[in-house]
Amino acid sequence: MTFAAIADIHGNLLALEAVLADIARRGIREIVNLGDLVSGPLWPAETADRLIGLRMPSIAGNHERQLLTLPREAMGPADRYTIDQLSPAQLAYLRTLPKTLIYQGALLCHGTPDSDLTYFLHEIDATGARPASSAHIEKHAPEAALMLCGHTHIPGQVRLADGRRIVNPGSVGLPAYTDDSPYPHAMEAGTPEARYAILTESTVEFVAIGYDHESAARQAARNRRPDWAIALRTGKTAVSG
Repeated sequence: MTFAAIADIHGNLLALEAVLADIARRGIREIVNLGDLVSGPLWPAETADRLIGLRMPSIAGNHERQLLTLPREAMGPADRYTIDQLSPAQLAYLRTLPKTLIYQGALLCHGTPDSDLTYFLHEIDATGARPASSAHIEKHAPEAALMLCGHTHIPGQVRLADGRRIVNPGSVGLPAYTDDSPYPHAMEAGTPEARYAILTESTVEFVAIGYDHESAARQAARNRRPDWAIALRTGKTAVSG
């Protein structure tokens, strides 16, 4: 069993193409996608078409749910931009994505198996984000030997005492962001590379791939998202510099 896991593309077609090329160069044929495919001020429609053509096992993230269920006026700016770009056929594709999926015995989820907004490997309090406690992880971890998640955009893995593994491959398309829930916090990979993971039955390799992030940053700036431009150039948020 060898396959690649990608997550949190957020419409960054340039980063996606770089990751797909690296996966192909390594001779890996199987890829799973952990959600948040297209939302963002970059290339949502083009990214949707590319993913539709790949036919890889994919699940929905919180942004797919928001695009499909919220009225436009209740959406955040990334989703508002995206919903205006997507065709009925592209939205129909997003509707086919399940919340969770079993792939070769691995449980795929976006946040945790029971919530697309809860972080699996991090906890948030008034001081910001920190690695999750064993109690937090156990609370959300079902009886699956391998669980794959996204949502935080931060690569990492945890092995529980009984051998169960939870792996987050990091974000293909957005290396940093801020959020206000449940407290204001920043999630930062620290550098601008596109990230994914390669998994076997017993190992995880985290991969960071350089790509033309400057062009992605300029696209975000053209679409009036200077915060995304900073994140794409630096892997950090405007808050931290």
